[in-house]
Amino acid sequence: MKWYLSVLRNYAVFSGRARRMEFWMFVLINSIFSLLLSGIDRLMARALEWEASIPILNGIYNLVVFLPSLAVAVRRLHDTGRSGWWILLGLIPCIGPIVLLVFFFQNSQPGTNQYGPNPKEI
Repeated sequence: MKWYLSVLRNYAVFSGRARRMEFWMFVLINSIFSLLLSGIDRLMARALEWEASIPILNGIYNLVVFLPSLAVAVRRLHDTGRSGWWILLGLIPCIGPIVLLVFFFQNSQPGTNQYGPNPKEI
C-alpha cells in the first residue's frame, strides 16, 4: 500500500524516476480498486433498477487517478533512460502498448541519468 500512496503523494510529479516495484504495485492496487468500484457500480444499478450499469464511482475514481497514473508511467520511462514523450507510443494501436509494456518491464538504468539518481541506489 505504501507504493500506491507514494504515487498519490507525487500526484503530478513528472520529474525523477520510479522503480519497477513502485510502478507495478500502483498498477496492481489501482486495478483492484477499479474492479471493486465496478462491482459496487453494478450492485447500485441493480438496487436502483437501472436498465444500464452506469460506472459512476469507477468513472470518478479513474478521473482522480489519471494524472498520477500518467506521472508514474513517465517516471518509470525516465528510470529506463527514456523521455516521458515515449508514453505517446500507447496511442499507436496494437504495437504501441506492447512496446510500452516491454519498456515498463525493463530494469532501471544503473547510476545517475539525466532524470536523476537511481532510486534503487538511494
